[in-house]
Amino acid sequence: MNGSDEVKKAAADCIAAFARHDTAVYFAAFAPSATFIFHNTDQMIRSLQEYEVLWATWEAEGFHVLGCTSLGGSVQMLNVDVGIFTHAVRTTLADGDGTVKTGERETIVFQRIDGIWLGVHEHLSIDPTF
Repeated sequence: MNGSDEVKKAAADCIAAFARHDTAVYFAAFAPSATFIFHNTDQMIRSLQEYEVLWATWEAEGFHVLGCTSLGGSVQMLNVDVGIFTHAVRTTLADGDGTVKTGERETIVFQRIDGIWLGVHEHLSIDPTF
């Protein structure tokens, strides 16, 4: 398997874990030093631990992922150890008020660390076509 295929597989595994709200597998897809920028937060999340704390807060408010579909994924390899995965994502969530469907664009930067592809940065923006 080449680097691009390995990044696609790492992304697919991460998205599948997110889609089934499997937090252990989902968070294991990221490096401890990963950063996150989400359109629904007011500042950058500067570590995986900070993201896990925020996620727990969301869960306490009724947040739960019900499903997630990736559309049009592509990989750009920067070198043998860094790849950028981009795609459109359609997510169904439960929140404190009911069920919500979202359409977003996402970029996940993956780095091969000790032989394992881990997300080191994730960026979500609203998909204006949704």
